[in-house]
Amino acid sequence: MAHKQFFTGEPAQIRPRKLVQGLVFDFDNTLARLNKPLDELMNAGAQTAVDYMRSTGMTDLPDEISEHLVEARIFAETKSDDEREEHTADDTLSFLLQFVGYPASRMNEEVLRRAVDLFYAPEMTAWEPMPGAIELLRQLRSDGFPLALIANYASDRIFQRIVDYTGLRAYLDVCLSSAAVEWRKPEKEIYAAVLNRWDAEPYELVCVGDSLKHDVAGGQEIGALTVHCRMIPLAEDQRLVDSIKPDAVIEKLSELPALIETWC
Repeated sequence: MAHKQFFTGEPAQIRPRKLVQGLVFDFDNTLARLNKPLDELMNAGAQTAVDYMRSTGMTDLPDEISEHLVEARIFAETKSDDEREEHTADDTLSFLLQFVGYPASRMNEEVLRRAVDLFYAPEMTAWEPMPGAIELLRQLRSDGFPLALIANYASDRIFQRIVDYTGLRAYLDVCLSSAAVEWRKPEKEIYAAVLNRWDAEPYELVCVGDSLKHDVAGGQEIGALTVHCRMIPLAEDQRLVDSIKPDAVIEKLSELPALIETWC
């Protein structure tokens, strides 16, 4: 006998709810990778940014300012990790200039914003999709899964351009950086936008990423299933393997669909 809906008396349209309601991916070394060394890209970008600032009249910057810019970025990322709160690239440049004695009254917000964009410019075009990433996202979308991208990144406007450049956006329902919300993975608040948009419970998500510290621990904090990607292993993961245990480990992105199917 068909079930009846309480109010209308019409046969209920009962559809099975998948146990996995969506996937949350990390970006770097998960869906995309750099095709040049990061230190080389940072050094080139820093010099371009400094040359630009000097061309606008900031001629009294210290000679070693480009090296300081790279050091400040690394320091800010470390501090952001420790505090789980993003220190943005724009703020980092402003603080650096004040630290070396450049008067805040002489800083032009648009000039500094442009300098940050130039600093990150070499990286923007050095990102490329991981082997099989586009095919994976296309398959998961065709299977009906909503897909999100959540990344720790110090500038949201630059990150969004990178996502466009790599061609990933067409397959993503949500594309979020830590700079946009201030929280940094593994802080659980950064996942709230995805949960609210999909009207999903945390245990219905699968978090996929290369970092035990950020992606796996972040997924575990909200109670999601977790997949550790090991296409490009992280050195820092070696000290965490005994304390952070993912639900699954994959060596290739092509392994993920079958895994998700077993969880559904």
